[in-house]
Amino acid sequence: MLYKRFFKRPLDVFCSLILLIILSPVIIFITIILFYMNSGNPFFIQERPGLNGRIFFLIKFKTMNDEKDEFGNLKPDENRMTRLGNLIRNTSMDEIPQFINVIKGDMSLVGPRPLLVEYLQLYSDYQKRRHEMKPGITGLAQIKGRNELSWEKKFEYDVWYVENVSFFLDCEILIKTVGQVFRPNGISSATSVTMEKFMGNKI
Repeated sequence: MLYKRFFKRPLDVFCSLILLIILSPVIIFITIILFYMNSGNPFFIQERPGLNGRIFFLIKFKTMNDEKDEFGNLKPDENRMTRLGNLIRNTSMDEIPQFINVIKGDMSLVGPRPLLVEYLQLYSDYQKRRHEMKPGITGLAQIKGRNELSWEKKFEYDVWYVENVSFFLDCEILIKTVGQVFRPNGISSATSVTMEKFMGNKI
């Protein structure tokens, strides 16, 4: 497909550069605030699998503190989410640093969301197809319900996107993503402030 092979990447880089320039005042402001709130660490950086499972470092604004229990383990997500962090997450501003990942070539604007490295060994052959494309800042699953979806349904949307990617589909997903910023739905699952872990397939 011409779009996927020749045009998707240049459009990703161009749009990401423009958005980083436009959002630079917001980025600077959030970085300064989180620098003081998180003891000099405004960013959350974590290994994630990308295209063909290649590992890269995902960059996000840090919305949770590092409070630990008496055994030295991190407290549950809901106990570490700060008030400002919750606001940043509800407006999806925590995702802004990922435009850097797009420019670096780790990610695309649209694609299956990059999940945890530990999930790689739990996927079925069908679910592994989500890694046939670069992961995205947003994706089809994000506009279809985000964390309210079951893992199985998320993977169905991811693989469908991989098989049907097009310029107009990407435009539709991006437009609907902008709408979700102003109508934040599905940010939390029914049982977690983020999303419960994927434990593998039932069958």
